[in-house]
Parts: sequence; structure tokens; C-alpha cells
Amino acid sequence: MSDQKTGLLSQYFGYDKFREPQAQIIDHIMQNGHALVIMPTGSGKSLLYQIPALMLEDLTLVISPLIALMKDQVDVLQRRGIQATFINASLERSEREKRYNNLAAGAYKLVYVTPERFRKSDFRSAIARRKVSLLAIDEAHCISEWGHDFRPDYTRIGEFRHFLNFPVTMALTATATPAVQEDIINQLGLGHGEIKRFHQGIDRPNLFLEVFNVWGEDEKYEHITQIITQRPGSGIIYFVLIKDLEKMSNRLQKKGIRHMIYHGDLASDQRRKIQNQFMGRQNQLVLATNAFGMGIDKENIRYVIHAQIPGSVEAYFQEIGRAGRDGQLSICSLLYDQQDLNIQFDFIKWNNPGAGYYERLYALLKSDAERANAEGSEYLREQLTFKNRYDFRLETALGLLDRYGVTTGTLDTHDLTVVNELPEKLADPGYLDRKLRNEQEKLYQMVMYTKEESCRKAFIHRYFGLEYASKCGACDLENQSF
Repeated sequence: MSDQKTGLLSQYFGYDKFREPQAQIIDHIMQNGHALVIMPTGSGKSLLYQIPALMLEDLTLVISPLIALMKDQVDVLQRRGIQATFINASLERSEREKRYNNLAAGAYKLVYVTPERFRKSDFRSAIARRKVSLLAIDEAHCISEWGHDFRPDYTRIGEFRHFLNFPVTMALTATATPAVQEDIINQLGLGHGEIKRFHQGIDRPNLFLEVFNVWGEDEKYEHITQIITQRPGSGIIYFVLIKDLEKMSNRLQKKGIRHMIYHGDLASDQRRKIQNQFMGRQNQLVLATNAFGMGIDKENIRYVIHAQIPGSVEAYFQEIGRAGRDGQLSICSLLYDQQDLNIQFDFIKWNNPGAGYYERLYALLKSDAERANAEGSEYLREQLTFKNRYDFRLETALGLLDRYGVTTGTLDTHDLTVVNELPEKLADPGYLDRKLRNEQEKLYQMVMYTKEESCRKAFIHRYFGLEYASKCGACDLENQSF
């Protein structure tokens, strides 16, 4: 087995040896063992199911929430001669049906889908005609409602496993606290004796972590320009709000600092062009919201700056993990302005509508969907009596109704339709209050990180329930020479 998997690694991926603990995990999977894999961003998690997919006789099914990345990953696999495809909502109906037919007929070794695909009877009919040897669940933290990117359809993974006749299962994530790990295992429907945890650890010795306490845009601008001029190379500067990103962009333009901007309001073709340019050229700087970064595997990112505090340690760790993948020194700077906490407080508020809000929205959609589709979100906002244009509760609530399968279609396509009852959770004030407090606690821990007095990497290890025997020597609290 060792020679076979190493030969496949060389033949298809161009590497002559595995990183630790890739080979051990692949051997475990090939011996019909289930695995929960926690490895940092950029550590090669995808190889852990791609190599077994080539070794196994039947199909490997990959569940991922990242529609935007599926095509990129499949394109790379196909160029390497691997029979892979994706099936998601981005495809035209005729193309989806073609891939369903191919899937049912025995084509493909690897198929990528979102968990929502299991709602579709035509997909279930096609996949039922195949034996799934390996079920790989990417971004597995999405399973946990207490994680930082919960997706309700992920909670049906146990049901999917039953439907697929209980294949060998691998759950993969870069970030999972002990509580989230327990939730992942429970949602999979596996006992602790049935699944083995592989935790590579999160230490990245070449990343230098630093925090600057700042006040206002001027101080941020001074720190940003200093880092850019002192640390040549490619970099990412993260912002929470698009308007603040654009203000800083204007100032950098006036100083003659070339850069790109990336955020969710840009057209998809613009976003793809910016991402390709960032990946393909040296010394590229991008100012971005958290919409940028998933799937970015550029080795020589020399700095990641957070111009505004992230909402959780998980999000922060995932974003700084894009720096220094070539093993060379890279700087991770967080510019902490206490005023920015108000931004995150608002996001938490908008991300957590109350039970009454869900009930009113559900009743409105059920009784007057025709008008809602004709007049759109502004009509719904008026009916719900919230007229603050920065109140994003409607977007959150509509998103969760979709994720829970309560509705199909969208307001944009004028076909939003109620198809199921409102879930008990969304009408339960106790549950929604616990969810709110959980997000508040995550932000509190992020603030505590900025106030750490001994070692920043030790703080992150403690947060993820990991031991850290010694001080890192690679943060501003211990070493000022970087």
C-alpha cells in the first residue's frame, strides 16, 4: 500500500513524499477506518481523500460548502488525468442532468457536492446507483451549530451516511475547538471508539504574530504603510466593512501604492480576475473582506494584516494561515481599535434574529409570497417594521430559511416559495439566545487575544484545547527582533 500511494502521489501530484501525518491518515482510511482530521490551512488536507479515491475501486463523494472553489479543484484534478466532477447550483439544468446520468452510469472517481444537493431527488436517484467507498466532509466545522460557520444541512450528515449505506467517512477541518470536535462526531452518528482523531497541531513557527493598539483610520494607515514598505512581497489586508476597505484603498492610491480590492459586492467575473492576478503575479497586494481567501494557496504571502478585529479566533487563525506557506518568515499583524468592536456587535445582532422575527417573516412569506417576489427585500423590510438600511437580519433569516429547507428559490429570481414548516429551533427563544451568547463569547475571546500578556501562540493553542509546552519566540510579546 505504501508504494502504491507514494507512486500515485508522484504520478498525479508531483511530490515524492508525504508530509506528516498524511501517509498515516491515508493508511487508516484504506483499512476502513473513519477519521476526524484537524490540520492547518494549506497543510494538504485534500490529498487525504484524493489519493484514496485513486486507490479505491468505487466512488469518493466529497461534501463541501464552497461552490466557488469546486470548479477550480475539479479543473486541477481533470488536468492531472483524474476523473472528477462537481454538481451544484452553478450549473445549467441540462448540464446537471448530464452529470447525473454520467454519475449513475459509473463515470467519475471523485464527485464534489454541497450538502444541499441531497435535497434533490434526481441527485439521490443517481447516487443511489453507485457504491460510495469514501465520504469526505470538507470544512467539517460547519456541522456544529456552535462552530463559526454553521450550515444546517451539514447536520444531516448522519442521514446522508445512512442513505449511502454507511461508507468510510473522513471529516476534515482546519479549526475545531474540543466542543466542536465532539459535536462533529455526534452529528456523524459515530461513537468515539469508531472514529480516530488526527490532530496535526496548529503551530506555524514561521508566522510572527503581533497586535497594535490603534485609534482611528490615521493610525491604521501609518501601520499599514509601514508594514507594506518594510515587508516587500505579496500580502492581504482584511477589513470587515467594504466602506472602510474603500477608504483605505483611496489613501493608498494617493500614496502610489498599487493594490487590488476584493469583496462580495463585486461581480463574479471581477472577483475571479482579481484572484487569478493575485495568484499569478509576484508582489501583489489585495485589500479584502473575508470573502477573499478560501482556496488561495499562494506560497509566498509575506504578510496578513487585519485592519479590523475578526469575529472569532477561528476566523482569525484561518485567515493568518494563508501567510508563509513556503515556510519563510511572514508577519501577521492585527490592528486593534476598540471602536471596531461596535462593528462586530452589529454583525452579531444582525446574525441573530429573534424567534418573533422568524415567525413574522415566515407568516409573511406564506401569506403574501407573490408580492414579496414582485417587490423584493424592501417590501419585506417595510412589513417587518425595520427600516434601518444597515439591518441585515432579513438576509440572515432568509438564508437560514433556505438552509433549513423551509424555502426554495430566491427573491432575486422572483420564485421564493415556502415548502416546509418553520423549524422548532428558529421559533425557540432559548436556543436562539444560546446561539447569540455563543457568538458573543467568541468575540470576547478574540478581544482577550489582543490583551494577552505572555505568548499569543500559547493563547491560540489553549483556545483550541491544545497544550503548548514553551513560549513561541515568534510573537511581539516575546521577540521584538522580527
